[in-house]
Amino acid sequence: MCVVIGPADDREAVEKEAALREAGARVRRIPDGAALRDEEVADAFFVISTPQDEALSARLRELADRHRFLLCCIDQPRYGFVAMGAIAKAGPVRVAIWTAGLAPRVGKALKEALQRAMDARFARFVERLAVHRAKTHAANPGPANSAQRRSAMIAAARGFKADVRLQYPPWFDEDREPPSSA
Repeated sequence: MCVVIGPADDREAVEKEAALREAGARVRRIPDGAALRDEEVADAFFVISTPQDEALSARLRELADRHRFLLCCIDQPRYGFVAMGAIAKAGPVRVAIWTAGLAPRVGKALKEALQRAMDARFARFVERLAVHRAKTHAANPGPANSAQRRSAMIAAARGFKADVRLQYPPWFDEDREPPSSA
């Protein structure tokens, strides 16, 4: 059992719940962390909490230590011991971005850029490659034909390219300290 804690209108909680369900997990959703009862997480395997609530996160850490469940407190890495990767999706393709919890906003920006690039056309391209792969395997079965199958797939993907461009904030390029929030 997985538990996701976060309000019904919290985009992060909605996405995490959907990702867990997509992976086949049974998920219990708790919209109000302030109303959390210990027994609601005692049998959990994995708990994700999205509210930026220090008291809730500290309480969840104590419960995780006691009940031995994995814990992720979004944007509060000192309480959890699981950092979530950002995942861009298109059809069956999943690209995970991992910043080890050190730069979640950078991970989010990379995910959003990849998500825009991996549009419906990209998904159709991958689906067509999958059909081609199945036909190639059917026409060239067995270990003796593995080089032929590999060659056919390389040829089919020839011409596909991905371009990546990163832009940095002025404080970084000017070798200054990042601005603090006011």
